Amino acid sequence: MPDMYSPTPDDWHATNRARWDERVPIHVASDYYELDAFLAGKDALRAFELAEVGDVRGKTLLHLQCHFGMDTLSWARHGAAQVVGLDFSEPAVETARGLAGSLGLGPDRAAFVAADLYDAPAAVPDSAYDIVYTGIGALGWLPDIDRWAETAASLVAPGGFLYLAEFHPLTDSMDETGSVVTDDYFSRDAWVDETPGTYADLDAPTVHNRSVEWQHPVGRVVTALASAGLRIEFLHEHDVSLVPRFDTLERHADGHYRFRAGRPRIPLMYSIKASRPGEHQG
Repeated sequence: MPDMYSPTPDDWHATNRARWDERVPIHVASDYYELDAFLAGKDALRAFELAEVGDVRGKTLLHLQCHFGMDTLSWARHGAAQVVGLDFSEPAVETARGLAGSLGLGPDRAAFVAADLYDAPAAVPDSAYDIVYTGIGALGWLPDIDRWAETAASLVAPGGFLYLAEFHPLTDSMDETGSVVTDDYFSRDAWVDETPGTYADLDAPTVHNRSVEWQHPVGRVVTALASAGLRIEFLHEHDVSLVPRFDTLERHADGHYRFRAGRPRIPLMYSIKASRPGEHQG
């Protein structure tokens, strides 16, 4: 495997946005997202997220890096009083607004904002939310995890919490079998890639194929959240993945991928709940 680590290129933001903008219509049309099933009532959220976040009825929820809004809108379906999704891709946000309209959810129930993650406090409608949620596959697109934590924590209302579900960064250090460490887990350099297609459709013809990503060790994420004033309620590591990250994973009836029985496991995903002390206002 060639070493693609490098200093952060100056055009990282525009590069990544062009990649994501191009992939929005591909994702919308893909079997991976099952958009028709979602519109017909299928839940886009994972069972462990629903269990760990708990009852959202009557609460406000901000979804950072929401892509085209399926997870965000699923929280509204579960009873959140208002959901707000933020993403830096204009096509993603426009798609999300269209989906909200299709579901009969007006801006008072489901609003979407096009803005950079680090600009979220000035871009979203309210100063704080009962729940700040960030979904799977988001953190790797951000160069500064401390600034992310400070930004996200500033939007958590007193008595509220941040919930993060993410792919485990250890998986980015392993070979295709998930058995051998091939890359530096602690690297802070950018990972620059040119792979065409997308996880939702590997064979899709694409033009904007360059991407710039970073890996953030779990310890660094937890420390950043604690340093931003949040109390870590739990850190859970999961032995399942939403994608066939390694060729040794098997798909189970619940749609998750796991290592074969008898094989030593490593964490494939993790989740964190971090709360802001104070009286709940929701």
